[in-house]
Amino acid sequence: MPTVQDWRISIRLLSAVPPMAKPNKKGPIRTVDVRCSACQAPLFVYRKGGKGALVKCFRERISKDFTTDGCTCPGCDRTFARETLIRGTPAYKIIGGKVTFR
Repeated sequence: MPTVQDWRISIRLLSAVPPMAKPNKKGPIRTVDVRCSACQAPLFVYRKGGKGALVKCFRERISKDFTTDGCTCPGCDRTFARETLIRGTPAYKIIGGKVTFR
């Protein structure tokens, strides 16, 4: 039979695992226009942080959405991303070369 000390050790071990961090809700101030690379149709306006490439887009950071259904371009009906959960938050994972942003 486990003792009280055994329970304390197991609780201490469980609490040592940090929960997954969520992205900042307010997000960055800088916005970028995301467009389809094939037909240049506007897809959405996104609050992007950093200077790197656009790899993933958290849905809560999209300020204007021009798409009608999920991850397809309204102009040419090409799929530009996949819907996924990143750190427990809904996001789009961008397929390389399918979108451009300014």
